[in-house]
Amino acid sequence: MNILFVYYYPSGGVETLARQRSHALKKRGIDFHFLYYKQGPGIQNIETNSTFITNNDKEIEEIVAKGKYEVIIVCSDHSFLPRIRKMNFKGKLIYEVQGLGSFLEAEEWLRHAQKHVKENADAILLPKTPHLIRLIEKFYPLMKKYSFHNCIDTNMFSYRATNKVEKHPIIGWVGRIEENKNWKGFLDISYNLIKTNPHIKLWMFIDSSLTDPSQKEKFEDTLHQYKLIHNLNIHDNIPHQKMPEYYSIIRDSGGFLCSTSKVEGFGYAIVEGMSCRCPILTTDSDGIKSFVFHNYTGKIYPQNNIQAAVEEAHSLLSNELLRQKICLNAQRLIYAQFTPQKYAKNFLNMLRDLGIYVTG
Repeated sequence: MNILFVYYYPSGGVETLARQRSHALKKRGIDFHFLYYKQGPGIQNIETNSTFITNNDKEIEEIVAKGKYEVIIVCSDHSFLPRIRKMNFKGKLIYEVQGLGSFLEAEEWLRHAQKHVKENADAILLPKTPHLIRLIEKFYPLMKKYSFHNCIDTNMFSYRATNKVEKHPIIGWVGRIEENKNWKGFLDISYNLIKTNPHIKLWMFIDSSLTDPSQKEKFEDTLHQYKLIHNLNIHDNIPHQKMPEYYSIIRDSGGFLCSTSKVEGFGYAIVEGMSCRCPILTTDSDGIKSFVFHNYTGKIYPQNNIQAAVEEAHSLLSNELLRQKICLNAQRLIYAQFTPQKYAKNFLNMLRDLGIYVTG
């Protein structure tokens, strides 16, 4: 069976999910093809020929006809749903909800999406994220909806012993330079930590092609104001398969991965770090509730409470026993709950419930 996945561009957590899902279901006889409207940095991670880059209706219609898809999954872009129906697609159309930014942004987005989704989609797919579940129930009470955890290939994403010994702790951050990812919170925390240990290194993994222009100048001004330039190393568009090595180096340095997002739909970077035994310090950003438990699989601090964040960070940097406990618990949880096998089972059950015949 062929399934087509549609999204704006290959980047970030959505592109990661698309690939992880493809690997999980390949063994169950399902081939995923990918349609992105435009090029994105995540294209470097894709190892399949079944990836199309176009936003032209005629070309898309030819792709759909040739692919003989029984299912098309459209992520976020509700306006694409009537487009694909007008191309005479008769199969099952699933509207997938991932991320969508802050609670207010997600609420506005899903409110505007109602007409297109209700008239064209057969079902809605979303992760087990409390605010997204509430919004879908609010705006789509009568539609079929399926909610289960995303997955991660722990064979690929696991701790790697490296020869790169760092003398000083590294604090990592993964995201875009934009409001919701809250780069300012990360710099606030870092500034306070570096006051007591000027040798701390900061590694920021960003996608510069998605930097919010209105935030770029503020970001650079804050860096200079806090005098963090010499501590900071920006890693731009690192290939996904190299990230386990970076997470492992951060772990071995005695540092941690910091997530400062205001709201997370899922938080793939956090799951990846946990899978590599890298300690996590995160805001209580909703999407993380399924896998980060305070002082058990990570550290959580209240939104905007920089003092609390700094205290938790000092604990991670100084309490080796707690670090080891958190890292081990975190990896065990990810290995048990977010497996490709579990994801494939849930996905196949969804297809069966939608009346699609699948084996396996």
